[in-house]
Amino acid sequence: MTRVLFVCLGNICRSPMAEAVFRKLVADEQLTDQIEVDSAGTSDWHIGKSPHTGTLAKLAEYEVSSEGMVARQLTVKDAEDFDYIIGMDAENIGNIRNLFGDNNHQRVIRFLDLTRHQKDVPDPYFTGDFQETYDLVLEGCQALLDLIKKEDITK
Repeated sequence: MTRVLFVCLGNICRSPMAEAVFRKLVADEQLTDQIEVDSAGTSDWHIGKSPHTGTLAKLAEYEVSSEGMVARQLTVKDAEDFDYIIGMDAENIGNIRNLFGDNNHQRVIRFLDLTRHQKDVPDPYFTGDFQETYDLVLEGCQALLDLIKKEDITK
């Protein structure tokens, strides 16, 4: 089983959007028995809360399920539990690495480094642009799934 964790600051906008989109892609390719997906935030601001209404609206628009999603905080144990830890921006990558300390996880990846964009996923909590975030998340999720299928599933 390959386990993927998407991480942003509060776990209510970008990372749950990526979790939901990635789950849909995984299901569409009938890989749910091989790939498990979750999301977390580096802060504790929204623990136990549902995704942001803007995220929920965008997912609903594209008929992507957000069922059962609740914000949680990233833990040190996540370094052991997940094969890929995907940070939405450089700041979150730094926070992830700081939390993990000596446990320098080999597959901590800045999300859009998997795409042609080579930048951070803008936080729609501040920008209000959930469409831009969705478009980048969809592209990144497809690139990540392609990578996993090449590296992990075909082994």
